[in-house]
Amino acid sequence: MTAWIIVSAKINDREKFLSGYGAEAAKLVAEFGGCYIIRGPGAEMLEGEGWDGASVVVSEWPDKAAARAFWNSPEYAKAKKLREGLAECSILLIGDS
Repeated sequence: MTAWIIVSAKINDREKFLSGYGAEAAKLVAEFGGCYIIRGPGAEMLEGEGWDGASVVVSEWPDKAAARAFWNSPEYAKAKKLREGLAECSILLIGDS
């Protein structure tokens, strides 16, 4: 069953974030069988906690197992280090088990 990873991020240095982490993450999403539904800045916070103007990324996966394989991979662990100090992120995984 389809699954989605939903990211909301407050990015401190957008250019550096996109050229390093963003480029590497995009490559890995494709390699692990995911695809992007939306990637963009300017989210409007209507209720709850988060960041007005946040960037939001939604990636679609064949199932939760595929999304977890990406998330827990050594390749992605290395890529995540590229965003350290550049962004605060909230990340959700949703879909049927």
